[in-house]
Amino acid sequence: MDKIIILDFGGQYAHLIARRIRQLGVYSEILPNDANINKIKQAKGIIFSGGPTSVNSDDAPRPDKEVFNLGIPILGICYGHQLIADSLGGVVKGDIKEYGFATLQPKESKLFHGFHGEQQIWMSHGDTVEKLPEGFEGIGSTEECEAAAFENKEKKIYGLQFHPEVTHTPHGMKILENFVEITKAKKEWDMKNFIDNKINEIKDFVKDKKVFLLVSGGVDSTVCFALLEKALGSERVYGLNVDNGLVRKNEAESIKKKLEEHHFKNFHVVDASEEFLEALKGVYEPEEKRKIIGEMFIKVQESELNKLNLNPEEWIVGQGTIYPDTIETGGTKNADLIKTHHNRVKLVQDLIDQGKIIEPIKELYKDEVRELGEKLGLPKKLVWRHPFPGPGLGVRCLCASKADHIKDEHLVEKKIEGMVVELGLAARILPIKSVGVQGDERTYRHPVVLMEKTSWDVLGDLAPKITNKVHEINRVLYLVSEKLEDIEVQDCYITKERLDKLREADDIAMNALRHHGLYDEIWQMPTVLIPVGKNESIVLRPVLSKEAMTAEFAKIEMKIVKEIAEEIMKLGFDQVFYDITNKPPGTIEWE
Repeated sequence: MDKIIILDFGGQYAHLIARRIRQLGVYSEILPNDANINKIKQAKGIIFSGGPTSVNSDDAPRPDKEVFNLGIPILGICYGHQLIADSLGGVVKGDIKEYGFATLQPKESKLFHGFHGEQQIWMSHGDTVEKLPEGFEGIGSTEECEAAAFENKEKKIYGLQFHPEVTHTPHGMKILENFVEITKAKKEWDMKNFIDNKINEIKDFVKDKKVFLLVSGGVDSTVCFALLEKALGSERVYGLNVDNGLVRKNEAESIKKKLEEHHFKNFHVVDASEEFLEALKGVYEPEEKRKIIGEMFIKVQESELNKLNLNPEEWIVGQGTIYPDTIETGGTKNADLIKTHHNRVKLVQDLIDQGKIIEPIKELYKDEVRELGEKLGLPKKLVWRHPFPGPGLGVRCLCASKADHIKDEHLVEKKIEGMVVELGLAARILPIKSVGVQGDERTYRHPVVLMEKTSWDVLGDLAPKITNKVHEINRVLYLVSEKLEDIEVQDCYITKERLDKLREADDIAMNALRHHGLYDEIWQMPTVLIPVGKNESIVLRPVLSKEAMTAEFAKIEMKIVKEIAEEIMKLGFDQVFYDITNKPPGTIEWE
């Protein structure tokens, strides 16, 4: 079978590139950047991924130099684009940073076949190609980046500073399709191939053992449950749903009912909420919370194995891990740690290394998981549920022991004011932090709040300008409630009382989406509790996405947003904010 090889330089989107190539019907395979040249020779085309490192760094990851002499078409994306230029005699500098939407002015090229006029694209980079290598010419530019695309026609080597693989480059798939045409690779791949191959892999890995699967009731674990049952039969797959006290309102009862309705009989639910909350008592730091939650899942699983008198030598643990979980945990050689997912803590990783955990859908993205679920016959209401994080409300309930102010905060606010005052807006920095991702690197920085009446279009243009130009900020909020009463930070960790109050706010938000027919339109809407104000505050985070690697904040009609905020304020919160940050630079979840 013809294939296209993606050389992985640690980019957050490396596996997404592979998924897009498969989506075009061509088999794709990811190899490390330093893969043996003999393996690379087998490809019809080669794609260099992005990555968090600068090509000017001493430790910058590079491929075997012979790759440029194979005569195989090459496409470099972001870091890969810079790497081609640097390796072949060009110059790369770090003067311009871009995150989010940009407008490409394309020139005539086989890579842009079928394009007419300017194109919306998605940028996420800190370095820029300043001088092209000999034999290369520019085929696309943006306002900030002259060498946004280049090519060497003779050698069939192409470079793109932007990301064609993300959904926020609307015609990116056409670019990748054009590259596939250039490679002349045959289209022989589909989801049926995946199912058939995966069933054989599951049988080979499990052998005569059984699988003890942790089932959250979300899309990923439910599809994983169905796939394992198809491969092994229902008698060899046992599901455990752990109520960790961090789930949504009435979630535990709802999960049990839905699984039973859809013929999953071999499972049970255990209430371990007290154990989880006790383990999280007094914990403030986001990474520590994630690790505790992940380890507690395994401890509860082991306890239940003992209670059920199941011989651990006869069982393998199953998890519904998908690819974004692994890449954000620094899951590939050159990837940066964005945040540790509950299913990638050390205790879990040790079991993986020992061959005691099976993760049959770990190569897939959410949209692929949903396609797989439909192929396996699962109903739409299960497959198209909003994603919900494994650590649950544990990563939507922010904790703090004291205010965390920016150094020279007054100067930073002045810089932001210079960008917003002419628009009739005011700004204020919150003394807390949240996780973000910029140029494939993790950030842990402050949010800024914008205030006064304006439109989503104005806010949508302004937010990326702030995060691009103000290094200390990785998230932009809009104040929905009447005024910013207080930004005093409360000393608080995760408690049942805080979680119950968050559950009520989240329930209001979710019911409003359903009532207004927006649930299927919005990809996900985390409701986040932040310890800001005497009575704390809520952040609404609705986003549009397909695979979670990039996201655009959703512009819900302001009348509906105000309605949601008014209901939430009745619960006794000080403020309601609306997160207007795209990904990048802000991750979808706050922690």
